[in-house]
Amino acid sequence: MLKLFRKVRKQLIAEKKISNYLLYALGEIVLVVIGILIALAINNANEQSIKRQKEQVYLKGLKEEFETSKYKLEELIKFNKNSYNAATEIVKIMDQNESPSEEKLSELFVTAFAYDIFFNPNNSLLTEMVNSGSLKDISNNTLRIKLTNWIATIDDISNQERMQDEQRNSTVNAFRDEGHSIRTILDNTGMSEKLGIPVDEKAVSNLSALESIAFQNNILMFIITSQSTETEHYNPLMFQLESILKVIDQELEH
Repeated sequence: MLKLFRKVRKQLIAEKKISNYLLYALGEIVLVVIGILIALAINNANEQSIKRQKEQVYLKGLKEEFETSKYKLEELIKFNKNSYNAATEIVKIMDQNESPSEEKLSELFVTAFAYDIFFNPNNSLLTEMVNSGSLKDISNNTLRIKLTNWIATIDDISNQERMQDEQRNSTVNAFRDEGHSIRTILDNTGMSEKLGIPVDEKAVSNLSALESIAFQNNILMFIITSQSTETEHYNPLMFQLESILKVIDQELEH
């Protein structure tokens, strides 16, 4: 093709057809420019395709992470609810004239206070994207903002969970410091056997704890903190999580 252009150019010059040559030269320049523009367009299209493929990989990974986090949060909300419901049941028993069995009190105590409650979302991919600057590869600006806000919200919830954990520890300490028996609770709930501890033949009753105002005050503060964790933190977080998943699904469908 280039040889043909050169041959035509030489022929026009030889025949002294200057005007025709100028038109031809201009046309040749236009063709070159068009060729360059086409090449740039193809290159840009390829880059956009690669970028979109990379974004799709990230979106699929984020979808998997947030679906796992949603399941974890659902289970944690149930666990937290069981915890403060058991604590509420202990307060109700305190108001009754008839005392419960040692076994019943021990079971309620374990359900309410034996376990820590912390949300541990799957954020490994999101953290890697933030640290590497790859969050910019998400083209949806709304989704980028939601992902950034998610990280800040998790930090805020961690602070609330620490407050709840401190209140749980205060309740257990109030129970223990007043001379009540953790051993009795372990024996009555079968935890002694799991821990390889022999059952105490001279078990100490914990029913007197139901008459302790200090113990009751700590339980009430624990209930308030636990319910606040659910209503002010976990429930809004679930809404935020579902909103993120909805946008991710919309982007994956494009």
